[in-house]
Amino acid sequence: MDEVEFIIEAAKEGMEGAISHLKKQLSNIRAGKASPNMLGSVMVEYYGAKTPLQQVANVNTPDARTLSIQPFEKSLIQEIEKGIMMANLGFNPMNNGESVIINVPPLTEERRKQLTKQAKAEAEDAKVGVRNDRKQAMQELKKLDISEDLLKSSEDDVQELTNTYIERIDSILAVKEKEIMTV
Repeated sequence: MDEVEFIIEAAKEGMEGAISHLKKQLSNIRAGKASPNMLGSVMVEYYGAKTPLQQVANVNTPDARTLSIQPFEKSLIQEIEKGIMMANLGFNPMNNGESVIINVPPLTEERRKQLTKQAKAEAEDAKVGVRNDRKQAMQELKKLDISEDLLKSSEDDVQELTNTYIERIDSILAVKEKEIMTV
């Protein structure tokens, strides 16, 4: 019985990994309002090394349409602006000598639809990951020397787990789509 539980637990961990990866990917897709996560991919030249923006500055959202980047060292303002432009996020950074300000433009209907498609693609990737974990667990169970009844029951447990994770992915996607489409 221990082997069966181990296989099911391993499948569950894999599925949990697919969910956390999906959440990370969706946090990079911008919805209507400004969020520090939008700048997660920005790298800044810092003493000759590419460094994530979050390690050289504080990123705040004073309001729903503005990002404020306060560098730890004033000399980094130019590099931060350059990093934002290089990340090709469609933002136009401005500096006031103290910090870098980004006005986040409202999304067009067309852009919202593109972002929704992107979110759906990420959710589909997560579902594929969950199904792969199911497939692997089913193969492992079939290798075990256990009774037909126990095998059938274990396969049902794995399928039930898979259905639960697919539903979670769908609900996470629904929340993100609503966020993207809200004007």
